[in-house]
Amino acid sequence: MESILIIDDDINLCSVLKEELAEVGYDVEYFNNGFYAFDYIAKNPVDLMLLDLKMPEHDGFDVLQELEKRNQRMKVIVLTGYADVKSAIDSAKMGANDFISKPYDFDELLITIRKVLQSDV
Repeated sequence: MESILIIDDDINLCSVLKEELAEVGYDVEYFNNGFYAFDYIAKNPVDLMLLDLKMPEHDGFDVLQELEKRNQRMKVIVLTGYADVKSAIDSAKMGANDFISKPYDFDELLITIRKVLQSDV
């Protein structure tokens, strides 16, 4: 079973998304702060991270930077309500594999998750 880690400060969104993804066969955990997730990542394999960019304290860019600093290669889809071209380009430069705007369409998100998980990047 492939594992997905959601990092988003919207706990309600995390809960709903976890339920939706679990229904289609993914093992899902979530954290509302990216830096809390690093202890989890150190102990548990994660196939994909769904990452919000705009969060209090440490934003998604901080998380991407920390992943690189720790040399933790991971597939990442940015899922954000603040979608703009610059954010998409910046997150891709920092290692994100794809970028989806909130509110998301679950079918579109699922297609993107499957595409990223099957990619060699």
